Amino acid sequence: MKQSSKNIAIVGSGLVGSLLAIYLKKAGHQVTVFDRRPDIRNVVFSGRSINLAMSNRGWKALRGAGIEKAIREIAIPLYQRALHVKDTPLYYQKYGKQGEAIWSISRGVLNRKMIDLAEEAGVVFRFEEKVWDIDLPTAQIYTGETEKSEWTAYQFDHVFGCDGAFSRVRHKMQRRSRFNYSQEFIDLGYKELTIPPNPDGTHKLDKHSFHIWPRGAFMFIAMPNLDGSFTCTLFLPFEGRESFESIRTKPDARKFFATHFPNVMQDIENLTEDFFKNPTSALVTIKCYPWTYWDKVALVGDSAHAVVPFFGQGMNAGFEDISELNDLMQTHGDDWEQIFSEYQERRKPNADAIAELSYRNFVEMSSKTANPEFLLQKKIEKHFAALYPDKWVPAYSRVTFSDRPYTEALELGDQQERIMKEIMKMPDLEERWDSEEVTQRILDLLLENPVKTP
Repeated sequence: MKQSSKNIAIVGSGLVGSLLAIYLKKAGHQVTVFDRRPDIRNVVFSGRSINLAMSNRGWKALRGAGIEKAIREIAIPLYQRALHVKDTPLYYQKYGKQGEAIWSISRGVLNRKMIDLAEEAGVVFRFEEKVWDIDLPTAQIYTGETEKSEWTAYQFDHVFGCDGAFSRVRHKMQRRSRFNYSQEFIDLGYKELTIPPNPDGTHKLDKHSFHIWPRGAFMFIAMPNLDGSFTCTLFLPFEGRESFESIRTKPDARKFFATHFPNVMQDIENLTEDFFKNPTSALVTIKCYPWTYWDKVALVGDSAHAVVPFFGQGMNAGFEDISELNDLMQTHGDDWEQIFSEYQERRKPNADAIAELSYRNFVEMSSKTANPEFLLQKKIEKHFAALYPDKWVPAYSRVTFSDRPYTEALELGDQQERIMKEIMKMPDLEERWDSEEVTQRILDLLLENPVKTP
């Protein structure tokens, strides 16, 4: 259903704001994007990023905007995890079936490209213009130099808040009656480091793998870039015996890496310089509701549902918000009240589900991937899934390689975990993990533990 052209503001020029701008422009609307920051295309990146893992949901949204091909050119497919477990040879875990991959993209490179594509589509960007206030019932926004300076008022038909976890638009909505909001920080921070390319420009580690050094309470990851480098992230508690707090000097940093990550230490460029130069950032889960105000204002992406990054779904979930909004725009035309109402009802349960899945995946990545019993369980699951692909799709595959609801992945993942808990109690499992008896027991337990999916 075609929509009448509206004058729409987007607050935030990040990935979600830029993609939403392209969709709205293609639907025939006038679109202005405001951002308090300078144009990212003219800025040296700050060392506060985790490389992005684009998966099915993200690609679907990019395809809908007609820009999938342009983005694939700046991404590298990762077919497997490469696990650097201490005192164990390097080993690999395939992510999915043959050819299934997540795609590594530099956040800065992607964001610059998305803004270019949005500008080409006719979107107007107003950088270094901070939104200080918004009148929700009228969709009027106010910008200015400072909170106390003179403000400029802009009148719009609709406003989308795409301004991240600490959204100014959401902050205004929070002051309304019956607005629910929570934020929860985990005790872990993160810091970005870099592994440079070889002198000939090639990658020092396998470039089609997501590299993980699991160390129980903390871990180190590395994802490849097109220039031969790897963007690395150290996830470490803020306080405690092994923590950011305990690493105060350059010798402390060298000793920490020599102890826990000896095989990567020599590859990290300017290790101690970057460690103390780059910021230590926090990780937060944010939940709120409602996400919309009448037919005037809507929150999209992290402003509505920030999650910890351990399932690589923050960007993908934000892009999926846009896919769903677009479907509703085509269904309901100019009925923006209905569009916004259905949008938040559909997306909120799924946002809560991916928040839970993301936290669980941190526990799995940091501690369980080095656990022999966990590895045996995964081996059994993989064997069964190969025999009965219609009966057993791993939660990771449901989240990453499909666009089925996150709620479904959570429910079915819980069912599978209950079943595997029983299987792991079976005697002599290491010797007969691939036997007919084990397979039959899983089939029986599937019948005993049905799950209703949408």
